[in-house]
Formats: sequence, C-alpha cells, structure tokens
Amino acid sequence: MAFAKNMIRKALFSDLDSIHELTQACAKAMIAKNIYQWNEYYPTRDRFQKDIELQELYILEETTIKGIVVLTQIMDEEYVPIQWLTKNANNMYIHRLAVDPKYWGQGYAQKLMEYAEHYAIKKGFASIRLDTFSQNKRNQKFYETRGYHRLGEIYFPKQSKEPFYCYELPI
Repeated sequence: MAFAKNMIRKALFSDLDSIHELTQACAKAMIAKNIYQWNEYYPTRDRFQKDIELQELYILEETTIKGIVVLTQIMDEEYVPIQWLTKNANNMYIHRLAVDPKYWGQGYAQKLMEYAEHYAIKKGFASIRLDTFSQNKRNQKFYETRGYHRLGEIYFPKQSKEPFYCYELPI
C-alpha cells in the first residue's frame, strides 16, 4: 500500500464539525454491529477541541475527511497498572483512530497506522501504545496483525462495562 503523507495533516478548528460528525457516524455503525465502544459520552466534541489545541489530532483527507487519529505522549492514568514491554518514558499513545463508515474496509485505517508508526520511528519513541475495545474483534485482529502485543485490560466506565485491551509495539 502506498504511503501518502500529503493526505494526512494536523486537524484545524475548522475541521471540528466534520470530525465530530465522522465519529458520531462511527459510534452508530459500531452500535449497529453490537459494538458498544463509543456513545454519547465519548468521544465528545470538547475532547476533539482539546486534541486540536494540543496539536495531537491528525486527519486523513481526500477531498473529505476520511479518518482521524490522535498521537500523544501523554499516558492516561488508566494505563498505569499495565505491565508494559518498555519503560514508561518516551512512548507514543494512539487514541481515537476512526474512519468514516462509508470508507470502512478500503485501507484508510492502515494508512493512518502507517503514518503513526513512521511518525513514532522518526521521533525516536521507544514504543507505541494503544487500547481497543474487548468486544471489537476486528480491531484486535487489525492491531495484532501489525505486530502489537496484547498486555492487559483497563476500564472506561462511561464507555462500557466491558474491558478495553491494551496493546504495545516496541520500536
């Protein structure tokens, strides 16, 4: 798959409505598949505004926004109890990876992950860490196929009573 850097850029405040609409569509599409990962409490428009303020939100765009991803160095407190493969220093965290449901299965999530992984290598991070919903088998396979190691469970009670699995890819 060709790696197209020019398709991915940092999100702007003017993108906020489109980003929020995309993730609302994702939440509805996942719920229709009995995957209760996102809901009215997460992710919020305010969360995306903060991601843009921190300059951590990236969008994949081809005339319209097809996908998003957050790349951050900030470790969520929920991640603290996990026995990570690398030290808790110099790690990149991936959050809120989403592709507009109209474009699911067309390789856009792969492109966003390629971008994230190249970014992490270029910046010299020790590893990439992320979580995915325990009931989202497709996402688990997606990350495991890319070489990510499943390490433990965390909970986000406002999102689901079910756990989320943490993954790490040492670089």
